[in-house]
Amino acid sequence: MGTWRGLRVAFVLGSLFMILLIIVYWDDVGGFNLYPLQEHRHESPHSDTSLLVTTGPSPPTSFSRAQTSSSFNVLTTVSGKTQVSDETGGAAEDHAEEEKGRDKQEPMKEETRENVEKEWSHAAVGDEKQEVRKKRIMDMCSGKDAVEFPGRTRAFEQIPNRELDHLIVDDTHQIIYCYVPKVACTNWKRVMVVLSQSLISQSSGKPYTDPEAVPPDLVHNSSLHLTFAKFWRHYGSLSRHLMALKLQHYTKFLFVRDPFVRLISAFRNKFGRPNEDFYRQFGSVMVRRYGNVSGSLPETAAEAFAAGIKPTFQQFITYLLDPETETESIFNEHWRQVYRLCHPCQVKYDFIGRLETLETDAEQLLKLLEVDHLVRFPSGARNRTAASWERDWFAQIPITMRRELYKLYEPDFELFGYPKPDSVLH
Repeated sequence: MGTWRGLRVAFVLGSLFMILLIIVYWDDVGGFNLYPLQEHRHESPHSDTSLLVTTGPSPPTSFSRAQTSSSFNVLTTVSGKTQVSDETGGAAEDHAEEEKGRDKQEPMKEETRENVEKEWSHAAVGDEKQEVRKKRIMDMCSGKDAVEFPGRTRAFEQIPNRELDHLIVDDTHQIIYCYVPKVACTNWKRVMVVLSQSLISQSSGKPYTDPEAVPPDLVHNSSLHLTFAKFWRHYGSLSRHLMALKLQHYTKFLFVRDPFVRLISAFRNKFGRPNEDFYRQFGSVMVRRYGNVSGSLPETAAEAFAAGIKPTFQQFITYLLDPETETESIFNEHWRQVYRLCHPCQVKYDFIGRLETLETDAEQLLKLLEVDHLVRFPSGARNRTAASWERDWFAQIPITMRRELYKLYEPDFELFGYPKPDSVLH
């Protein structure tokens, strides 16, 4: 009897402990819901509720747009801009203006109706393009096309965490952005920084509200962005379940570019001028392996460039085609294929933008995200590497190498609807 009573007491105490543990753990993750609350989607980043800026994840509370945070990290910058809206007015002034402008009301109504119709027409064209782009990806991923590529049929759960580091999550506005280097990613990261309020300016003491004011060199600081790759550290065994919920309910987008033009842009940016990191890690390797250089190489990129030692575009292509390259390390993100960065067969993107139509696509996307009243896409200078340059850049590359390179990047050409570069391949 004593043993039986002891077991009953142990069972009751154990049950109470488990219930308490579940309550505490549930409270810690925010009591997430399978369905988002039907409430207003966005809060303005102009809010002055706090000067602290979250760089960790928000608890997944019901996937509402209002974000709370449990970990904070304040990053400051030397200069920045702030925008303050001033909405004032009175009923008397409105009435006076109404009387004064009564005669102009009808023409204004006609003009407004015309503008609305234009917007609807423009939106319809944009929606049609998006459907075409999304269908192409679905057809490729379902195997309707003859092009085969690694990872096409694997499930999202089979993707290693380290390969999810390009999926940036904004819980406040329920957005997931997969950034692709050399495809306007600096400016889109600036937009994400403003929306998530993850960076404050030292001059104003407030989060940035203007993407153009965000220093471009700071937006690539990985601590500013919450990515899927960080979920395990924050949520442990619950991370994959949370990823699945966010993928189901959040708006997901990426921007792409002609694959060969992206390669040219990456080469120009990283090897066309002294870049210490890329020279040490990649440039010196290319010159040593494929440049027939005898003796030791200069230690710094500045010294190498001064001596006329720098990788050529052909050496760069040879490096990409060399089977040994990826046995040593995975492709750098600047020339890694988009399908390996963003996993379009596992992530059903709601919007696929193109660098070639960046302005119109950006405008359409911000409206889709319902943040067009909060931010504008930066209108400054962007990468201008043109598709018309392909023939000149590939002129010295042997035709066999060009065709091998196309096979390496063919999935990106096909997935995102870029025509086969016949002028380069023949």
